[in-house]
Amino acid sequence: MPASQNTDAARWDKSFFGHPLGLSTLFFTEMWERFSYYGMRALLILFMTATVQNGGLGFPTSRAGAVYGMYTALAYLAALPGGWIADRICGQRKAVLVGGILIAIGEYCLAFPRIQTFYAGLAIIIVGTGLLKPNISTMVGALYTPEDKRRDSGFSIFYMGINMGALLSPLVCGYLGENYDWHYGFLAGGVGMTLGVIQYSLGGRYLGKAGTTNVGTPADVALFRKVLSGFAALVAGLALAGVSGFLNLSVEGISDIFGVSLGLVVAVFFGWLLTSKEYAPERKRFLAIFVLFIAAALFWSAFEQAGSTLNLFAERNTNLHTWDFPLWGLFRASYFQSFNSLFMVFGLAPLFAWLWIKLGKNEPTSTAKFSIGLLFVGLGFAILIPVASSNAVSPWWLTLTYLLHTIGELCLSPVGLSAMTKLAPARAMGMVMGVWFLATSVGNFIGGRLASVYESFPLPALFGIVAGFSIVLAVVLLFLINPMKNLSEGVN
Repeated sequence: MPASQNTDAARWDKSFFGHPLGLSTLFFTEMWERFSYYGMRALLILFMTATVQNGGLGFPTSRAGAVYGMYTALAYLAALPGGWIADRICGQRKAVLVGGILIAIGEYCLAFPRIQTFYAGLAIIIVGTGLLKPNISTMVGALYTPEDKRRDSGFSIFYMGINMGALLSPLVCGYLGENYDWHYGFLAGGVGMTLGVIQYSLGGRYLGKAGTTNVGTPADVALFRKVLSGFAALVAGLALAGVSGFLNLSVEGISDIFGVSLGLVVAVFFGWLLTSKEYAPERKRFLAIFVLFIAAALFWSAFEQAGSTLNLFAERNTNLHTWDFPLWGLFRASYFQSFNSLFMVFGLAPLFAWLWIKLGKNEPTSTAKFSIGLLFVGLGFAILIPVASSNAVSPWWLTLTYLLHTIGELCLSPVGLSAMTKLAPARAMGMVMGVWFLATSVGNFIGGRLASVYESFPLPALFGIVAGFSIVLAVVLLFLINPMKNLSEGVN
């Protein structure tokens, strides 16, 4: 290699806050992807439930909750096949590029005022998210050698990109969508993802060989084609049966079928995992993973109501005019979707990173941290119970809810990722990380479906049930701390 190229490589390796310049490419790609996702999510249920006269779809909350739950669940569930496709077919780099393009196309579909393009857009975004989301994180790790001590710091910087996108997007997309036209908000998400794709393409030369590994075989490609053909045939068959009237398919009915199927997948998967002879030596650890899976799924079912029931509560039961201000105009319900990232970026994330190190040997176990996380997400709903019947609640109540939920997230989300990597045997690492995405998918589905009963169930009772289940499980986990230490075989 010429001396000039060696010099460039050395400079690129420390050009982004002391990290490889390729990290900047992935940082901004993920930032724009999260801008697209959270901007659209902030508007989704509000757009579906808005009247046709106000530019919305006029869905009842039962249908809107069903669509929202399926969409968010599938967006995370798609990470499982998306990771496999990258590993065995095309490599991470191509998967991220194709995923970003599909997300942008999906957002542009939502910008058209047609019900057909609405559903098509959601489906395309799901596929794109499944290709991009799991693989871009893998590429971040590939920028560093196993001995490079900057790896954890690099992921922390990358995580800030996620939160920057999630912080800005509800303000931009929400402002356009709620003040001018819903479709302008979706269009802004598409423009953001397009910018992400452009800079990803231009910055590809800084990624080195990250994401280019392709271990696929002809057998893998043949299997992929068969599965893809079978899935396409299934979708076409269901569509034909619905159009012909042979099957009376409704959104709510499809959502119910999906929910049952998701439950069966979880039951069959863990049933096989806990009885498999192949993993018999690690059975105790897999049982510990199952306990954490249940806790994580319930946590996300409460936490992810930010975009469903809490979004509706902000629009219908909160006195938003309390926070109107001249330069920005009316305060809108979608703006609350920025609060989680606002708390995360400006104080809480660094505070918790410092706290766990400061506690040293007294640091709580993963099970204890999960318990704390569930406690705080439960408290976030509990404080809303006394005011849930009002139609003019102060926005400070929701602000406190999101603060408590962010504390809960910091106690559970990064801890859960770390626990999965510690508990999983090396030969099943990818599968166990898929389990984490599965827990998030289950939680998102439940959180979306709870919005279906927003109009038909007393809000104090709904919030009380969510708070009660979360807090009770938090207490149960406290009693499981010592048994979980035994199951985890020394892993904290």
